Amino acid sequence: MNLDFTPEYQAFRAEVRDFLETHKDSAPRMSDRGVRSEKRKAWQKILLEHGYAARTLPKEYGGHGAAPDALKSRIIAEEFSRAKIPGGISGQGINMLVPTLLELGTEEQKQKYIEPTLTGEMVWCQGYSEPGAGSDLAALRTSAVLEGDHFVVNGQKIWTSTAAQADMIFCLVRTEPDAPKHQGISYLLFSMDTPGIEVRPLMTMTGQAEFNEVFFTDVRVPADQIVGQRGEGWMVANATLTHERGMLGDPDAALSRLNSIAEIMQKETVDGAPLMDNAVYRDRLIALQAEVFAMKFNGMRLTTNATQKKSGGMAGMIVKLQGCELNHRLAELAIDVMGEYGILFEDSPFIRDHGMWQTAYMFDLGLIIGGGSAQIQKNIISERGLEMPREPKVAKK
Repeated sequence: MNLDFTPEYQAFRAEVRDFLETHKDSAPRMSDRGVRSEKRKAWQKILLEHGYAARTLPKEYGGHGAAPDALKSRIIAEEFSRAKIPGGISGQGINMLVPTLLELGTEEQKQKYIEPTLTGEMVWCQGYSEPGAGSDLAALRTSAVLEGDHFVVNGQKIWTSTAAQADMIFCLVRTEPDAPKHQGISYLLFSMDTPGIEVRPLMTMTGQAEFNEVFFTDVRVPADQIVGQRGEGWMVANATLTHERGMLGDPDAALSRLNSIAEIMQKETVDGAPLMDNAVYRDRLIALQAEVFAMKFNGMRLTTNATQKKSGGMAGMIVKLQGCELNHRLAELAIDVMGEYGILFEDSPFIRDHGMWQTAYMFDLGLIIGGGSAQIQKNIISERGLEMPREPKVAKK
């Protein structure tokens, strides 16, 4: 079997490398990658124009309109990682809402929301979890009562990333209180500037307020800002959750981390010898490399299935569980190979890489729970993928 790339793909790789060499000075530095960064949005515009962001999304919605190609997607990811240059903007809007609207939104919603989201002009947050509805999301209680041509929303959401910076929210609300809990939910889109919305920051173990609580008090939302039909939001929500799990288990991000750790191991020394010469650390790196490559090829399988309109099946079910746990172990190795520098935090003058590995270690530990806990993911794999008996429920008294 010949696993070499054909001349077509070799030429495409050269094209990507040429682009990166030509435009590398336009890429934002770590300090310029905030949600509202103009440098970040300018870089996104360049990537959109050349087909390195939203590559296969339709041109009429602001995408590049290229034909899906798993190998070209892989080459792009590999070359950006090799050059240590950031790819396009990611997040709840681009990675979760946009594919949901392409699948289930109206033409008016696609025209209104997709392009400004792709360019970074419109920032989104996700209104899903509530204090009493996390793993059991369908138990949510935030209500939306139809009054004339508006829904009036009251309730609370929690763990809402980017809520303090977001322009818009896609939000699950209960519109049919008497229906079974999975059938009484609707999926609304509305502005975070709407009167009656209060955002309160939540400090995490990273030392930063990366999440928020969001409170709704008589928030009026136009009735046509609903995705899908009223009471069918659970189906829409699950489409979004599928894309969220893919985002949280992104193999490209894992590959970039692996390459960065290999570089650290070449630079860090013990008794004058680089850490890469230490058999224990090298074995840990190689074991993680095998998992990263497995994720990469699984991602290519999912891309191929998507282009053929096929379900990802088991391959899609494992992404979030495997990806989040792998990212945490990668950050753990990075901290270990930095030795005493790995325990430094915040403003120490000796901290390496601006403390990104320490932050990643703590944040990724939380992501093993967030977006569907590891236990929930294992249940999904066992019940839906392996067709094992469903987890028994506690009998009602």
